[in-house]
Amino acid sequence: MNVHSQTVPSGASAQHGIPARRQPGAGDKRTAILNAATRVFARRGFFNAQVADVAREAGVAAGTVYLYFRSKDDLLTSIFEKSMTRALEEADRALTGVTDPVERLRRLARVHLGGLGSRRDLAIVFQVELRQSTKFMERFSAAQLRTYLDHLRDAVRAAQEAGVFRTDLNATLAAKAIFGALDEMVTNWVLSNRDHRLVDDADPVIDLLVNGMKAQPTV
Repeated sequence: MNVHSQTVPSGASAQHGIPARRQPGAGDKRTAILNAATRVFARRGFFNAQVADVAREAGVAAGTVYLYFRSKDDLLTSIFEKSMTRALEEADRALTGVTDPVERLRRLARVHLGGLGSRRDLAIVFQVELRQSTKFMERFSAAQLRTYLDHLRDAVRAAQEAGVFRTDLNATLAAKAIFGALDEMVTNWVLSNRDHRLVDDADPVIDLLVNGMKAQPTV
């Protein structure tokens, strides 16, 4: 046996500069299918799309999709849940160490508009496809969306305590109004097909809302 015919021990290829072949893991394939579903739903519409379309876009067999997702509805639900989980994680990071309530609102707005503005296909699914079914809307008004609204409401209450916002404001109503303004900015961006950075609208929107909610000086 010469040196060229010796068996290379497991893991030795990387040590000798030969890149080891990486098999895609379950998480990678699941993410690839979700990304493909997002593109397909945005392009064809959720109700017109088929699981076979998603499989073809992802480069897998249709049966493979069902190893990870129960149905087309499950794909749409998973897109929402994965995206909201990521957005909430980004929001937590963005708010870390920030005590100024108005800056907290700006940070949340940047996460909202920046996240959807970086992926038009995802924005289309969120703003158009998810809203065509009462069943989906009822489900998606649950825990994760409430957590996001809680962040907004807490910032509003902190601004009230700091004397920045009027104390007679309903904090929950104000949080929903802020969410509604940001949500409409995304919808308008999607429908207008404008090519600009949506995240750049975050600070102006918050500044507009804040200036309309500042406490009046006492006489």
